[in-house]
Amino acid sequence: MTWQPEEDGLRQLSEYLKNSLSGHDRTKQKEAELMLTNARSSAGYVNYLTYIFSTPELGQTLSLAAPSLFLIRYAAAVNLKNHIKLFYAQIPKDQLSYIKAATLNVLRDANSQLRSFAGTVITETVQQGGLLQWPEILQNLLALVSNTGGDVSAETQEGAMGALAKVCEDNRKLLDKEFQGQRPMAVIVPKLLEYASHPNPKIRVFALSTLKAFIPQKSQVLFGALDVYLQTIFQLASDPDVQVRRIVCQSLVQLVDSRPDMLVPHLEGLVSYILAQQQSADNPELALDAAEFWLSVGEQDQLRDQMGPYLERIIPVLLAGMVYGEEDAIRLGGDENNADLEDRAEDIKPKFAATKAGRGVVSVKDEESAPGTPQRNGTPQPKPDLEDGEVEDDEEDEEDWDDEDPEGVWSLRKCSAAALDVFAVNYHAKVFDIILPYLKENLGHSLWPKREAAVLALGAIAEGCMEVVAPNLPDLIPFLISLLSDEEPVVRQITCWCLARYSEWAARLESPTDKQKYFEPMMEGLLQRMLDNNKKVQEAGASSFASLEEKSGDKLKPYVEPILRQFTQCFRRYKDKNMYILYDCLQTLADNVGAELAKPNLVDLLMPVLIERWNKIQDDSREMFPLLGCLGYIAIAYGDTFAQFTPPIFERCIKLVFANLQQHMAFQSGQSVDQPDKDFIVTALDLLSAIIQAISPEKSAPLVQASQPQLFDLLSFCMEDPTTDVRQSAYAVLGDCAIALYSSLDAYLPKLLPILIRQLDLDTIPDTDSENGFNVLANVCWSLGEIAARAPTSRLAPVVEPLYRGLLSMLLNEEVPDAASENAATALGRLGMPCPIHLAPFLGEFAEPFLQHMSKISTSHEKASAFIGFNNILEKNPQAMENSLGLYMSAIAQFPLKGRAGVEYAEVRGSFARVIEGFGGLIGKERFEAFVGGLSAPVRGKLRDGYGVGVGVGA
Repeated sequence: MTWQPEEDGLRQLSEYLKNSLSGHDRTKQKEAELMLTNARSSAGYVNYLTYIFSTPELGQTLSLAAPSLFLIRYAAAVNLKNHIKLFYAQIPKDQLSYIKAATLNVLRDANSQLRSFAGTVITETVQQGGLLQWPEILQNLLALVSNTGGDVSAETQEGAMGALAKVCEDNRKLLDKEFQGQRPMAVIVPKLLEYASHPNPKIRVFALSTLKAFIPQKSQVLFGALDVYLQTIFQLASDPDVQVRRIVCQSLVQLVDSRPDMLVPHLEGLVSYILAQQQSADNPELALDAAEFWLSVGEQDQLRDQMGPYLERIIPVLLAGMVYGEEDAIRLGGDENNADLEDRAEDIKPKFAATKAGRGVVSVKDEESAPGTPQRNGTPQPKPDLEDGEVEDDEEDEEDWDDEDPEGVWSLRKCSAAALDVFAVNYHAKVFDIILPYLKENLGHSLWPKREAAVLALGAIAEGCMEVVAPNLPDLIPFLISLLSDEEPVVRQITCWCLARYSEWAARLESPTDKQKYFEPMMEGLLQRMLDNNKKVQEAGASSFASLEEKSGDKLKPYVEPILRQFTQCFRRYKDKNMYILYDCLQTLADNVGAELAKPNLVDLLMPVLIERWNKIQDDSREMFPLLGCLGYIAIAYGDTFAQFTPPIFERCIKLVFANLQQHMAFQSGQSVDQPDKDFIVTALDLLSAIIQAISPEKSAPLVQASQPQLFDLLSFCMEDPTTDVRQSAYAVLGDCAIALYSSLDAYLPKLLPILIRQLDLDTIPDTDSENGFNVLANVCWSLGEIAARAPTSRLAPVVEPLYRGLLSMLLNEEVPDAASENAATALGRLGMPCPIHLAPFLGEFAEPFLQHMSKISTSHEKASAFIGFNNILEKNPQAMENSLGLYMSAIAQFPLKGRAGVEYAEVRGSFARVIEGFGGLIGKERFEAFVGGLSAPVRGKLRDGYGVGVGVGA
C-alpha cells in the first residue's frame, strides 16, 4: 500500500507552499518560507512534498482551483528538488523509493511544466545518489520514450525524453564509466541515434542535443559510432523543424572542434548546407548557429587550410549577413542627437579593476615583451615606469566584436564580420580580391545600411589583408574620414571603429607630408567625433581614439595640447556612461607621452577639469574606480609635478580604504550593511602606490606619516584580506614604500613581516583560484626583496629562517609559476645582504635551485643585488658550492663586462671577483683553472675577459 498523508497536514503544507510563491504579499511569503524551513525536521516532510507534487487529484481533495493547484504542486517540486540537493544522505530509503516511483509517474502528467520538473527531480536524485543507487532509471526512461508497452502518450514520451536528456547532460562522465562490465553510454547512444529519427520533432531535438553534449568529452562509445552519427546528422540536415536544423548546425560546430578529420571528406556538402542555413532570413537564430561554423573552422588547421576553393561562395554570404535587416535599419536609423540627455542607471555597465598579474622579475624569455597595455572598455591599473624587475601582465589583444556594433549583443552580423576576419587572416589577398568589387559598389551606396556594412567589411579585413589593402589606403582613408560626417550616426560609429583598425598604418607614416595628409586628419576626425551629438558615436570616437593612441605611442607628443583641449571639452559635456571611456583615453595618452604631459601649460589645462570631477564624485560612486585608475597614470606621467595635488587625493584614498575595511568587518560580524565592493580598496591602493612612486620621498613621507588612520596599519589588514586583488595591491604598496620610504616603514616591520611570512605558505592558495593566488605571491616576494635590500640585520635576523623556508618551498615546487618562483629566488638572494651569516648554513640546500631560477631572469639591478647577497652568503660557506660551482660560473658569465652596461654592473662584478679569488685560494689556483677549463667556451671566454680566470687554458 502506498503512503497516504493526513488531510490536515496536507492542507497546511499546501497553504505554505502556495504562500511561498505569493510575490504580492511579502510578509505572508516570508512567513511561509520560515514554516517550510521548520517543516524540514518533520519525519514525513519528504513524503508530503512528493505526494503533493505527484498527485493531480489533490485539487479535488482540497477543493483547489486549477491555478492554485499548479502553483502548489510546482512549489512542492521545487522544495523537493532542493531538499534532495541539500539533505540527500538524510532521506530514508523508503522515502527515496517513494520519490523515485512517484516522480516517474509525474512524467505522465498532463502539465508540461510539471513533466519537465519531474526530469529535474530525477536528475538531482541521480546526481546526489549516483547511478548505482538508481540503476533502473535509464531503462525506465528509455522504455517510456520507446513506448515499450504501447500505452504511453506523446506528451509522456516528451517528458521522459526531457528527463533522459537532463540525466545525460548532468552525468556525462559518469555514464561513460564502466558499471558491472558495461558502460551506460553503450546502451544510451544507440537509442539516442534511433530517437534522432523519431516522428516527434521535440524528441528529435532532445536526442540530438544530448548527443551533442557528449561530443566535447570525446566519448569512446559515441566516437565508435561516429559514422552512424554523421549519417544521422546529414539525414536531418533538411529536417522541416527549425530547432532540429539548429541542433544540426551546433553539432557540426562541436564536431569541428573535436573531430575535424571526420568532416574533411564531407566538406563540399557541409559548405553548401551551412551556407543554405546561414541565409535563413526568417530564422536569425538558425542563421547565427550556421555562421558560427566558420569561426570554428578557422581554429582547425585540417579544415581551415582547405577552405580556399569555397571562398568565392562563402565570402558573399558573410557580406550579406553583415547588412542590418529592415527592422534594425528602421530602429537604428535617423539622426538622434541625444548627447545632452542624462544616462539611465541601467545603461551604465562599466568594467572595473581587472585581475592583475603580480609584480616580478623579467624572465629572459619575456625580456622583449612590452609591459601590459590599457585595455579597451576597461579600467586598467596605473602602469608606472617599471622598477628593476617589476613587470605587469602582457595580455594578448583579443578582437572584441562588441566594439563595432551599437547593440552590443552577439548576432549574425557580428559573427559574419568575425568570420570574415578569420578568413582574411588565413587567405589574405584572395579574400581582398573577392571583396574589392563589393567595396567599390557599396562604400558610397545611397542606402546607409549598405554603406555601413561595407565599412564594417573593410574594417574586418584590416588585420589579415593589411599588405594588399595598404596601397589603396591613400584613397580609402580620406574617404573614410569624410564618412565621419555621415548624416547617419550608425555610419559615423562604424567608421570610427574602421579607422581605428587602420590607425597603425597611419601612425607609422614617417614623411611629414604623409602625416599631415593622413595621420593628422584621422586623429582630428576621431577627436571631433568624441564630441558628436550622438552618445554612441561619442563612445565609438573615444574608444577608437584610445586605440590610435596605443598604436601611435610617443608620436603623439607634438599633438598633446590639441588632444587635451578636446578631452577637457569632453569632460564638461559627457554624461556618466561615456566618462568611463574618456578616462581610458586620458590614461592611455599619459602612458604614451609621459613627462610631456607635465608641461605647466598642459597641467593648467587638464587638472582643473579632473579636480572638478574629483570633487563631484561621491565616495561610494562606481565612477571612483576609473577616476582613481586614471589619476594613477597622470601621477606617473607628471612625476614630482603631481605633488601639488597629492594631499587631498592621498587623504581621500586612505579614507576610502578605511571605510571599506570597516564595512567589511561590519558585514562579517552580521550587521545589516551591504557587502563592500573591494574594488574601492584595490583602486585606492593602486593610486597610493602610483603617488609614492611618482613624487619625491621628501614630499611623500609626510603624507604617509600624517595619514589617519596610519597607512601601514591599514596595510596590515589589506595584506591578509580574503580578496586576492586587495592583497596583491597591498604588497605592491609595501614594496613601493620599501623603495621610496624605508625609514617610514622600518618601525612597522615587526607587525608586517609575520603577516608576509604567512602569505608564503603555499597550502593557503586555493586550487580554485591558484592563478590569482600566485600573482599575489609574486608581489609578496617582490616586496620582501625590496625590504631585504634596505633593512638592517637587526630587523630581519629574528625572522630570517621562516622567510627562508617559505621562499625555498617555492623554489622547489614545480607548480609555482615562473613569475612567483623567480621573485622568490631574487628575494632569497637579497636576504643575503643583511643576513649572510644566518643563511650560510643552508647554502648547500638552496644554491642549485636558486641558480637555476636566476638563470631564467634577464640582467637587471634587482638580479645584481640578489647575487651580491648570494655572494655574501657564499663567502661565509664556500664549501657548500661543491655541486653547484658550474651553474654559478655560468651565472657570472651572464653579466655584461663592457660599455655602459659594464659600468652599471661594476659592483656585482667586484663581488664576483672576490668570490673567484676566494675559490682560487680555497682549492688552489691550478685546480680552479682546470675546473674552469671544463666549462663551455662562451663561459670560459667571459670568465677570462672579465676576471682573468683560465688565461692559460685555451678559449
